[in-house]
Amino acid sequence: MIVKLTNNQIAWRAAQDIHDGAYVNLGIGFPEKVAQYQPPGREAIFHTENGILNFGEPPPKGEEDWDLINAGKKAVTLKPGAAFFHHADSFAMVRGGHLDVAILG
Repeated sequence: MIVKLTNNQIAWRAAQDIHDGAYVNLGIGFPEKVAQYQPPGREAIFHTENGILNFGEPPPKGEEDWDLINAGKKAVTLKPGAAFFHHADSFAMVRGGHLDVAILG
């Protein structure tokens, strides 16, 4: 019998394969959860499809800045050195091989 994995299980599994220091594009849907499952001590630089590089944890409830959202319209925070760019450039980074991993939803 084949057991269907949940989105959280898939996100956890994907996070285990991301190497330390990787640049990772996270798409809409379950890929948005991958950053939450990074193993302790492993650091990756996450990239959104709508043009944010180096975003962080979701902000606490009530402290969201709705000008800072990922492609799935979920609030994010910024890490030091974060950068913004046009979404077309974001996809050019993926297509051009400038990222280590792209996890699309």
